Amino acid sequence: MRIPSLRTPALACVFLLALAEPAAAVTLSGNAALTTDYLWRGTSQTQDDPAIQAGFKAAAANGLYGSVWGSNVEFAPETHASSEFDFIVGWSGNLADDWALDVNLTHYRYPGTTVDLNWSELNGTVTWKQNYWAQVGWSNDALATDRNGTYAQLGARAPLGERWRLEGAVGRYWLDDAYGDSYAHAQLGAVWAFKAPFELRVTAHATDDSAKRLFPDLAGSRVEAALQASF
Repeated sequence: MRIPSLRTPALACVFLLALAEPAAAVTLSGNAALTTDYLWRGTSQTQDDPAIQAGFKAAAANGLYGSVWGSNVEFAPETHASSEFDFIVGWSGNLADDWALDVNLTHYRYPGTTVDLNWSELNGTVTWKQNYWAQVGWSNDALATDRNGTYAQLGARAPLGERWRLEGAVGRYWLDDAYGDSYAHAQLGAVWAFKAPFELRVTAHATDDSAKRLFPDLAGSRVEAALQASF
């Protein structure tokens, strides 16, 4: 069964239904970032160029939420891809003391392209003590290939006082059905919360040789710096 392609009006309807709560019970939040490179699962989405990113989220008291996030991108010139919008509907909440769960459907949309790059993915993340997480994502249209793909990640953050923290993660993307290969990546970063709500993040990324074969010039070792804010 293929995950249906979500159109913006349909997603808006799902979003409104998911947030069918009294207005006072809905929490609005957002984020923004200016980064030297948009790296996603270890690979550059902007050909090593900077990116401007922003997102907004509305969450109901029952745990249901909807969000939209956007960034500029730069793929192969013939695709004419210049922007990405991620539309997300899901649920998050506590399972027990120290344990939390987030499950969602994410639709990646690239408007104005000459080929169909849009695709959707089911995601689930379990978090322990707010500092350790395990994530799994699955799609039967991974990277708009009409083939199966599964992604898994383990991550952790370590607070170092009130203003500093370290964040690290390792992930693997199984794309054998789509590309005949899979790849792994890792990242380690430091975050300085120098003045609320602003933070400065520097992250080192690395991938294995399989990623370099799958995505030439987009994978490998990179260092990314970003100024980010949450509000």
